[in-house]
Amino acid sequence: MIFDPETMDAAACYKLLIGSIVPRAIGWASTLSADGVANLAPFSFFTAVSRKPPMVSLTIQPRSDRRRLKDTLVNAQATGEFVVNIVSLPQANAMHASSVEFEPEVDEFEAVGVSKAPSHLVKPSRVAGAPVSMECRLERIVPLGEVGDHLVIGRVVCFHVADALALEDGRVDTAELRPVGRLAGEYVLSENIFACPVNDEVLQARAGSRMRRLDDRDARWSPLIEKNWSAAGDGRLS
Repeated sequence: MIFDPETMDAAACYKLLIGSIVPRAIGWASTLSADGVANLAPFSFFTAVSRKPPMVSLTIQPRSDRRRLKDTLVNAQATGEFVVNIVSLPQANAMHASSVEFEPEVDEFEAVGVSKAPSHLVKPSRVAGAPVSMECRLERIVPLGEVGDHLVIGRVVCFHVADALALEDGRVDTAELRPVGRLAGEYVLSENIFACPVNDEVLQARAGSRMRRLDDRDARWSPLIEKNWSAAGDGRLS
């Protein structure tokens, strides 16, 4: 089937993107407002964009009203700092709860029951217990597209890696990390590792198989079919 994005609205294009580019790493971003209020929100349009100096990016869309900017963007622009926390299974529920659109005056760490850990070089707190956190200083913000998206690029000025994950040669023990990623509207737990070439017996044994759900939802359920689903995200829907 062929889709022409020129004939599709933003929501339809978004559904194709998030259903195709999977799994996506989740950047759980913590910021401080100009008034000192802590904000916490997850973003799956998140990736590394530079090696030296190390830089990461978040792509942030407007709130669900399509007018107001999300607090993460407002705060990063106002203060020039943010922290990106990586999510593993113990943080999944709190991460999901923080996708709710709280008002700017709400401390979202407190709202979702997440403990704060002090950062070393920036003012926003880290998520206590996060396996990896990256303290960032704002490099630039680039407006993109026709519907108010913004690319936020930050320079990583300090890495925090849990002792259990930090290997002697500077690598991260990703098998121990077991990160949570984003699918279209749901999440995925990374538990299987392989190197190519894959054994033919493995390919044959898994031919035609589907991902196994860890919850009690129907195998073909998706948050995207719910009438209240919003591309801006809402932790109450899934």
